[in-house]
Parts: sequence; structure tokens; C-alpha cells
Amino acid sequence: MTALTRDQIADRIAAELGHSFGGELVAGGHYAPVARDGNTLYTSGQVPRVGTTVVVTGRVGERVSLEKAREAAQICALRCLTLLRRELGSLDGIEKLLRVGVFVQCTADFTQQSEVADAASDLLHRVFGDAGVHVRTAVGVYALPKNASVELEMTALAKR
Repeated sequence: MTALTRDQIADRIAAELGHSFGGELVAGGHYAPVARDGNTLYTSGQVPRVGTTVVVTGRVGERVSLEKAREAAQICALRCLTLLRRELGSLDGIEKLLRVGVFVQCTADFTQQSEVADAASDLLHRVFGDAGVHVRTAVGVYALPKNASVELEMTALAKR
């Protein structure tokens, strides 16, 4: 039996979540979705947008449950992977994920930012195995663009 490629694994996870990221991912301003410095790739922050709709909005701990926020983090991670895939032609072109930053729009007493970020980290490990283990920051914030519940950015190392 042939092992699945990273692209196939990411597509399967997206399908499990009921989403597709095959269309264009449009930048909302004058910035690049991905910047490259040598073999290091940086994604711009991604919100849980599918098509043109931000699908998880509102403050976590108020209108948004922990589970819904975890789903939002997974969507954000898949969007970052889509950007990296388009830059490199395939996720198999990634040697290692280096860093993930997760921002959670939440109430003042919500303290489970790391549990929200865990959903993205688990997804990335599922796609990349040990090459998906990364350093991470998870923080709570007052507001995010388009009232998104979660925003995620990623740094990856491309194969030479």
C-alpha cells in the first residue's frame, strides 16, 4: 500500500472538516501571503476563512466554544498549508515547520489558548510527522480582523 503524500493528508483533513481550499486565497491588502528568505518561508496571519466567509467569528469563552475555536485553528492551519503548498508546489517540499503563532480573540477569563492552538499543532503533526513539531506561541487578544475567533501564522523551512 502506498503512503499518502502530505498534500493528500492535508486534503483529507480538510474534507473531514467539510471544507475545501482549492480556490484562490486572496490577500486583503498590500502585503504578500507568503514571504521567502532563502529556504525560510513565512505566512501572513490566516483567519478561519473558507471562500469569502470567515466561518468562526466572535469571542471565545463568550459566543464561541472551545471546540469551535479548535476547529477555527485547524482551518487557519490548513490555509497556511495551502499557501505554502502553492509557493513550493507541494507540501513535500517542506523540510520542517519551525514556528506557529496562534492568536485567540477571547474573554478576559478564558485561559485555554494553548488548547485552541493544540488543535492546529496536532493537525500539523498529522500532516508532517516529526517534521511538523514546532515552537509555538498562543496568546489571547481583544480583537482580530473580521471578528475572527482565531488567527494563525506559520514559519517553515523548505528543502534545499
